[in-house]
Amino acid sequence: MAKKDRAAIVKILRKRYPKATTALNWSNPYELLVATILSAQCTDVRVNIVTPALFKRFPNPAACAAADPGEIEKHIQTAGFYRQKTKSIQGACKKIVDQFGGQVPDTMEQLITLPGVARKTANVLLGTAFGKNEGVAVDTHVGRVSIRLGLVTSTTNSKDAIKIEQDLMTLIPRKDWTFFSHAIILLGREICHARGPEHVKCPLNPLCPSRDI
Repeated sequence: MAKKDRAAIVKILRKRYPKATTALNWSNPYELLVATILSAQCTDVRVNIVTPALFKRFPNPAACAAADPGEIEKHIQTAGFYRQKTKSIQGACKKIVDQFGGQVPDTMEQLITLPGVARKTANVLLGTAFGKNEGVAVDTHVGRVSIRLGLVTSTTNSKDAIKIEQDLMTLIPRKDWTFFSHAIILLGREICHARGPEHVKCPLNPLCPSRDI
């Protein structure tokens, strides 16, 4: 795809979603970290239902690190995979307390050392909580829509988030990385569904090579 068309995509997305950001509710990096871990294979709506009571009971990494795992599990049980998520959340909080002075770190190198945190979660934290464009957070929506738009080739494995991220980082201006991820997720949820994308409603239709598929 030509550079001018990529720029047009970003421009159209900014017009359609001028305030694009995560749908997760959070008020500090710790809360966004926990909410993002919980969002794996779970809807943001469900995460937002369980987190208020969780954050009230465990308002910071130290409180979470010292908690009875069973109590955390009870709070997040409806978010799915609650035992593994409890291990990840509590493991991350313990490391934050032990190695980072109780503050969520703000570098990619440090974040990916936390249990339950890979590049996607780290990118969400860095871009959304810290205002740092260190990469593009790639979830299923970003992968699917990017392939349909022709930003990444159709031969790319849609499950290879790292490869897709690397490609997008070379195609999208760095200043737009965080916005692009959030906006594409919104587009994927509203219009560019996995099944039955609504091409007629899509603001990117004129630029999309998949519009007639």
